[in-house]
Amino acid sequence: MRPPKPPSADYERLGATYTATRRTDPRVAARIWAALGDARSVLNVGAGTGSYEPADRYVVAVEPSAVMAAQRATPAVRAAAEALPFHDASFGAAMAVLSDHHWRDPIAGLREMARVARRVVVFQWDPEAMADSWLVRDYLPEFRSLGGLLTLAERAAAIGARLEPVAIPWDCADGFFHAFWRRPEAYLQERVRRGSSVWARVGPAVEARVVAELRTDLASGAWRERNAELVALDALDCGYRLLVTG
Repeated sequence: MRPPKPPSADYERLGATYTATRRTDPRVAARIWAALGDARSVLNVGAGTGSYEPADRYVVAVEPSAVMAAQRATPAVRAAAEALPFHDASFGAAMAVLSDHHWRDPIAGLREMARVARRVVVFQWDPEAMADSWLVRDYLPEFRSLGGLLTLAERAAAIGARLEPVAIPWDCADGFFHAFWRRPEAYLQERVRRGSSVWARVGPAVEARVVAELRTDLASGAWRERNAELVALDALDCGYRLLVTG
């Protein structure tokens, strides 16, 4: 078997500090685990450090990054999503959590998941929905011009999956890109920003500008004035979805 192609430099840099802000949120986890159905064996593709792996099922993790794999409590198979080293229908379910946008060919990877498992469950964000968020709308319009981002509809169509919305709780424990939708001050912290690859993709100059503008708006009250309706919400549809087959 050929060794997997090395992950991108952005993915490796993200992995070095990943566990500082990225961890399992129990409410998001409950949705993912419910979608796995009665599968007793689960393949976690792009498994990272092991977040969201169900403790009550047999889990095999696939992770191409040595940096990520070294932070795991359990071993991972070093392989790429696009060439999974397993026979057809080897697992009851295959899952991927906020991972496939890092793959070299997301569609090929999703089809591989569908090949090796009887059910596929993917937790991911939709770039079309993200563009409407306050973070992108008011501070980071460059997000809209990031290339190579497939819509969730395109991903779902490739494997015949249905889409299920997942509202993000205001105090989400997992520090992904839009987890802090009601806690804008968190984006001023570099350790929080290092938990999302978006900042590496837009570059340091854009990142510095966003931080400066957000800091000013928080101090003046402008952010709260523009987003007053969010403050009373316990959860928000930020464009995150489950793709589920079977």
